[in-house]
Amino acid sequence: MHYQPRIFVLASCFALMLGCDSQTSSSAPQNIQTLTVTASAYNSIGEQTDEHPALAAWGDELRPGMKAIAVSRDLLAQGLTYQTPVTIEGLDGEYLVLDKMNKRWKNKIDIYMGENTQAAKTWGVRQVTIRWVENQDESAN
Repeated sequence: MHYQPRIFVLASCFALMLGCDSQTSSSAPQNIQTLTVTASAYNSIGEQTDEHPALAAWGDELRPGMKAIAVSRDLLAQGLTYQTPVTIEGLDGEYLVLDKMNKRWKNKIDIYMGENTQAAKTWGVRQVTIRWVENQDESAN
């Protein structure tokens, strides 16, 4: 009988710790953003970019097989900043924001397709819905 209260206290503390841990991870607010944008595709070849076709705006080296996108500069203010993971309607996986587009574009993304120009032509230009988790500590433009 003398040990019963201690066991109850220990069991209660353990249950409380488990409850706090699961509440912390599941109740953390995630602000999921959704936006419909125009999506085209691009390749790391000189005709489509500049004299450094594999060099992205923030200094990343693009390589075939990477899941990367460029965003129009107006989307930076909406939270699509450097290295933001984005899902794109119609495509598998997450794409990282690694590049910025020319200032003339608005509400647009460009999907990196390595050196496969046929894949980029097949994609063409279309409207897609993209999703990302808004970063509470926005720091990149």
